[in-house]
Amino acid sequence: MDGASKSIPNVGDVPARTASEEGGKLRVAVLADSDTRWKWGALTARRIAPGSTLHAYLLRGRATPTARQLDEVGIRPDDMREVTAAQFLKSVGRDTCDVLVLAVVGGTCQAMLHGLARAWEGAGRRPVVVTGYVGVVYEKMVDGLLLRGGADVVLANSAHDAERFRAAYDGAGADPSAVVETALPFLEGAPYEPDGSRPFTVTFAAQPSVPESRADREYLLRRLVRHAERHPDREVLLKLRSRPGEHTTHIEEHPYQKLAARLGGARPGNLRLVYGNMGEVLDRTDLCVTVSSTAALESMHRGIPTAVLTDFGVREALGNHHFLGSGCLASWDELDGGRRPLADPAWLARHGVAVAEPHRAARERVAALAAAGSLPPLTPHYSMATATSYLPGILARHGLDTGGEPLPGAADEPAGEGALRRAAREMARNAARTAYRQGVQRVAPVVRRWGQL
Repeated sequence: MDGASKSIPNVGDVPARTASEEGGKLRVAVLADSDTRWKWGALTARRIAPGSTLHAYLLRGRATPTARQLDEVGIRPDDMREVTAAQFLKSVGRDTCDVLVLAVVGGTCQAMLHGLARAWEGAGRRPVVVTGYVGVVYEKMVDGLLLRGGADVVLANSAHDAERFRAAYDGAGADPSAVVETALPFLEGAPYEPDGSRPFTVTFAAQPSVPESRADREYLLRRLVRHAERHPDREVLLKLRSRPGEHTTHIEEHPYQKLAARLGGARPGNLRLVYGNMGEVLDRTDLCVTVSSTAALESMHRGIPTAVLTDFGVREALGNHHFLGSGCLASWDELDGGRRPLADPAWLARHGVAVAEPHRAARERVAALAAAGSLPPLTPHYSMATATSYLPGILARHGLDTGGEPLPGAADEPAGEGALRRAAREMARNAARTAYRQGVQRVAPVVRRWGQL
């Protein structure tokens, strides 16, 4: 059974609280659709509204975090609810919060902006709506930005991103002043210092979908084995994002756990698969290796030698082109030979990795908007007049009609439902999730292979 249902209540289980009941503190609500976006949203809330109370809404879907994933993130909100999009809109429409962070994919963000605009129609006061990106923006930049258009604040994780975002909004006729430069909120941790009391540790930060093919992922495993064999005095860690059956932001068709299991006794004793908080793993890392994970930015921020692999080329599809000019592009052959790349300081500053007070501008903007008393109605970028074919599908996928109103019955919880019926419903829901995940990881690859015959 999926651990999420055991610890995350439904929307009706948690009473709404008002700002006065919180003792005058700002109330910040976060809507997140995966474990990584929950981490980004929660930490962003802490950075832009320090001292606030934190109220979590986890969007029910393919990547809803499990209890284990939430524990791994390690951020404890004041309360947490698992909701559908319609339930979220109903709850936020009646609940009181000062700031709302939308930590969701672009399509969900645009749908929620339409739903919130409808829910808050005629309200004398509404929350400040903040959104942004959980990591490196290396593909579909314009599409994702315009789908986030209409939020009061769109966070850019670096000066480089802020320039690109403002130019895109200006060119599309959206408000470029919504873009506020900040930095990824999880860039923290103690500066790197070599520790001779433990083995030199190489950590490979895995990603769910980069590289995507089984052959490329098996290649990475072989290189990890080879590196461990060539350096028996080193500890080599394969840092995994999720356990089998769990999903994160992206679909993982070929989990490293299953590929590594086929190695059997061929896996060197100094090569281990590990889970856990990335920051804690970096605490004992001397060389971080990845294809393009944001873990590279966390590592660079601490001053840890960091390698962004070029073995599959430097390509937009991989996202490693983001690191051009960083000085950290390297191949496994170079790493086997002893190379330990260090990031260029100028590149770090421009890409939001080494900036003094990176969250100050966002904090000041949010505080000013929250104190304004009354904000203009939300105006999502897309409308039925400007995106007649595109927008209806986005809204329908989230149970909304073309006016942003939840479809009939979408927000209703079953009436008079007892504990046994609720447990049965949760079990059926989790079984459906498991079936979907098994279909992605096992059935879909087989069907594709059949199609190639």
